[in-house]
Amino acid sequence: MEISSGQMSSGIQASLPGRYATALFEIAAETKAIDAVEGDLARLRQALDDSADLARLTTSPLVSRSDALKAIAATGEALGLSATTRNFLGVLAQNRRLGQLSAIIRTFRLLAAAHRGETTAEVASAHPLDAAQVDALKAALRQRLGRDVAVDLTVDPSLLGGLMVRIGSQMIDSSIKTRLNALAHAMKG
Repeated sequence: MEISSGQMSSGIQASLPGRYATALFEIAAETKAIDAVEGDLARLRQALDDSADLARLTTSPLVSRSDALKAIAATGEALGLSATTRNFLGVLAQNRRLGQLSAIIRTFRLLAAAHRGETTAEVASAHPLDAAQVDALKAALRQRLGRDVAVDLTVDPSLLGGLMVRIGSQMIDSSIKTRLNALAHAMKG
């Protein structure tokens, strides 16, 4: 079943991260800055993955609003984020919603991909994929689906190896973890 961007948008708006992501997307669309904001969010996501301190800042209830606001403003400046993205992060900090940042980034990517007519695949791998592997994965998914595919990459060391790919409600699981679990289940008989 194909979901139109309008249907997807209304489903996304039902969640708190969805409402924030939709608001940011609408602002980015009005200012013709969707690609710039998406790039900002990719850099921010990478920074969250790379820095345990930044990740703690966004999720700790012990950090005051004013301290979170100052820290996220400094982070936005250091990452060279656009004014739109920095202002948005300020709103999140002020509303104590920085803990929703990963979900907001993921949802924004879905909205941007739908806007471009792409399908988004959420891909989890045991180890980070290099550019050649990402390109090969996109090509394989494009061939399978018959349209361009944007990938949302995450690393999950518990997979041990292989990939888990989710496209809408479809799941492709080639992880070693799943194969070992299936083997253990089969051996229990």
